[in-house]
Amino acid sequence: MFLYVCVSVVHGLKNEPYAKYVWNSRLLERIKDTVHPDWLMYIIHGFCGQSKLLIYGRPVYVTLIARRSSRFAGTRFLKRGSNCEGDVANEVETEQIIHDASVMSFTAGSYSSYVQVRGSVPLYWSQDISTMMPKPPIRLDQADPYAHVAALHFDQMLQRFGSPIIILNLVKKREKRKHEKILSEELYRAIINLNQFLSPEHCIDYIAWDMARYTKSKLCNVLDRLGMIAENVVKRTGFYINRSDFHCHTLRPDERWGDLGGLVVAHGRLQTGVLRTNCVDCLDRTNTAQFMVGKCALAYQLYALGMIDKPKLQFDTDCVRLFEELYEDHGDTLSLQYGGSQLVHRVKTYRKIAPWTQHSKDIMQTLSRYYSNAFSDADRQDAINLFLQVYQPSESKPHLWELPTDFYLHQSNTMALPQERRSYTYWWSDGVLSYLPLPYDEVPCEKNKKKVLVKRVNRYEESTDMYTEFFKPYELTSFDDTFCIAMTNSAREFMPKSVGLDPSPFTVRKPEETGKSVLGNKSNKEEAVLQRKTAASAPPPPSEEQISSSSEDDSEEDREDDATASQRSTPIKIGESGDNVRTQEVGTYPHLPLCNNVCFVMLCLVRFAHLGQNQHKVERKDQSTDLQKTLENVISLVPVSSFDGDSIYEMLPPRVDLESRNLFENHIHAGQGLIRPLCREDLLLYREYLKNRYM
Repeated sequence: MFLYVCVSVVHGLKNEPYAKYVWNSRLLERIKDTVHPDWLMYIIHGFCGQSKLLIYGRPVYVTLIARRSSRFAGTRFLKRGSNCEGDVANEVETEQIIHDASVMSFTAGSYSSYVQVRGSVPLYWSQDISTMMPKPPIRLDQADPYAHVAALHFDQMLQRFGSPIIILNLVKKREKRKHEKILSEELYRAIINLNQFLSPEHCIDYIAWDMARYTKSKLCNVLDRLGMIAENVVKRTGFYINRSDFHCHTLRPDERWGDLGGLVVAHGRLQTGVLRTNCVDCLDRTNTAQFMVGKCALAYQLYALGMIDKPKLQFDTDCVRLFEELYEDHGDTLSLQYGGSQLVHRVKTYRKIAPWTQHSKDIMQTLSRYYSNAFSDADRQDAINLFLQVYQPSESKPHLWELPTDFYLHQSNTMALPQERRSYTYWWSDGVLSYLPLPYDEVPCEKNKKKVLVKRVNRYEESTDMYTEFFKPYELTSFDDTFCIAMTNSAREFMPKSVGLDPSPFTVRKPEETGKSVLGNKSNKEEAVLQRKTAASAPPPPSEEQISSSSEDDSEEDREDDATASQRSTPIKIGESGDNVRTQEVGTYPHLPLCNNVCFVMLCLVRFAHLGQNQHKVERKDQSTDLQKTLENVISLVPVSSFDGDSIYEMLPPRVDLESRNLFENHIHAGQGLIRPLCREDLLLYREYLKNRYM
């Protein structure tokens, strides 16, 4: 979501950030009017992650930014629901940005953005934590028959995101004892009450789906259902892109592209409206639902940038695995900040492909979350209140730890009588509905007389461009060299290491094809390669008796180090006989008995071991068995050395010509400080270098 401002002739724009997501705004108030704006550093709290997606060598950067709200902020059980101003607990705005990094420019480059929101149920509710229990009872603190607090919250959302506002409620609906169902029933009544005063095209959409109940069912695929919801949501809200449709969209049209919502402008598209996802804690179920919506939006974004043929992405592809890892890091970070532990249920849990070791980790995360909520959340809440200046120390006030509750710190307007009572029917702010579906905060200045937080900067005022100062785009550099964070790379971390596979990140791969596959799941071809490597790295024992008596616990790495020099000196070829050399895999000889394959492999290892002694002739002993006679025809040694004596002790010294010797001597003298005078060619070369580098 971007701010569009129509101005006349100015030399720069400096817009202030959205104060709701700035955590040090009150700390900067005292110095804001006395220092230059370039010295102000605005801090956001949340998550920032970035990965690199390689599409046939074309770099595409996937960035995920989560901004936590600084209003009514706190920990899990201590901050629930909403305050009297419509600010909810654990409100996070998540934005995914796709940037075509083949063009390093904010003006000429192509990028796309999609925004979604999570937050607690906008009601007056809390949980009693006076008793130590895993699930404290939910209670509604105040009666709100006209949905006043919900109206304040959705009014903020209409101003910031426009319409439609889509609510995805994942709270349970069927319970033996009413617990989460209390919130579902009350939220449904509030939305019904608010929608009756809005026009039908701008009504709040309410989607209630009991995700926990369907997870336990064996007949329902949870992610398929979430995928259908995500498709409907993205089609209605659309997404932002700074480029109009490419020519490839007319060559390869898709029927879903024509139904896409949002606002089409001359330079691209705008997102109008937003999806608001919530469960009780807004942690595990919410993160999985947001991942599915983000995955659907990612497909449309890549299609809009001309990267794929149709706006659809399959699971088990490099692209989706990279995106899933981003969202898991995103969920873990937000869960640690609000709940005190990492995610308990992940995307693989709802896909029902999580390994059995994940269950023990889930139990540990549950215990960690319970311990944090019971013992450390109170101190964390005090620290948050102090940093956000919700509580300001004073000699006349009691200490922060002496307060019985911080309710009145976050509900400051409850004690004051309002001068003008807010209407229960016209619950939105003035001017909001007239610009829908466009958000009120992004209306151009010409058409809107509202106060816009934009400052004009003239040519004489100091202004610092942090992007230019840090990345220095005027120098010939690479973005990978200057970026200060080690990004996840789809080609390095997720693409299979096998040669010959499709390098596209949109190809569905089996679990054994991925780079993180288990050794037991390897294919037969990979097992054969592994056997050949094991045979080639065998230790050099002198006889069969020592092989049989040696320990089986020796590592293969040590054996590889012992046999490295001998294998490099005299390579061998495996064939049937004579000069007709044909490579065969070890253990695949049909003319040998099946029961003797193991013995045959061991004898092959003995033959390889003799190479460590630098012999060009194989020692022949009395061989009585048919298996040993057959082995003589299997392995034939061909001398490939160019020296007279085929031994490491009989080598001719290398011959170096005079020009190379003089060059080496000059290099040694330069290291000792004895530099010879430069010739004319060197001076011309050095002048050309200075001219190209500094002039």
